[in-house]
Amino acid sequence: MESKSLGRAIVITGGGGGIGRATAMLCARRGDCVAVLDIDGDAAGQAANDAMAAGSPLALGLSCDVSVEEQVETAFSEAQSRLGAPYGVFANAGIDVGGFIHELPLERWNHVIGTNLTGVFLTCKHGLRQMLAAGVAGSIVCASSPCGFVALPVGGVGAYSATKGGISALTRCMAIDYAKFGIRVNAIAPGATETGMMWNNVSSDEIARMRIQLDKDIPLGRLAQPDDPARAVLWLLSDESAYVTGSHLVCDGGILAKASNTI
Repeated sequence: MESKSLGRAIVITGGGGGIGRATAMLCARRGDCVAVLDIDGDAAGQAANDAMAAGSPLALGLSCDVSVEEQVETAFSEAQSRLGAPYGVFANAGIDVGGFIHELPLERWNHVIGTNLTGVFLTCKHGLRQMLAAGVAGSIVCASSPCGFVALPVGGVGAYSATKGGISALTRCMAIDYAKFGIRVNAIAPGATETGMMWNNVSSDEIARMRIQLDKDIPLGRLAQPDDPARAVLWLLSDESAYVTGSHLVCDGGILAKASNTI
């Protein structure tokens, strides 16, 4: 049964940093229990400690490679044993390893697909199993991207974009499949956000110039901070979004709404 004394349990993958960590802190402040999963176990543990300090009744930091089913299953089992079945799951873990398709090694393609798309599948699979077994009518949020809808002018993001398009399609299908159980499935589509992954494929001497350019290109005039999309995730993980499923909440400062050419 879902824990009532400790507060709702939220499982967050990729929770050791960036948007995942920011979401864990917001969940903690509203009194949720939080299981932070991350391939970097030390980062997960630190985020869990910070969540406790922020107000979470109980927080766990667990090392987990979301592309490996045994690790995902073990992490969810441990989280359930300590926190109860999840009310919410944020399938957020992902990587962005760039490259043009004609130059992209198969190993790199498989690594991106395995982490981003298969990782979301495995996270949702084991989260759904626990929610269904416990009769929890909860909320799942998957991390998609504007890259799932449009191509970026910088290029070289074919593998990443393919995973985000797949996540968006998977989100819609799961929303329909599990609506009869009261489980909502939505996606967040964050735009350019000040995280470590944002600059993975940018040389250090280009970052300052790119920040200036992005501030000009983004209608709201700035990069997002991790708390910006995290607040959108928090809403999707709350009862305030109780009639929202199969949807994308775009949090990109207006980029997708903007025409590429000036007329």
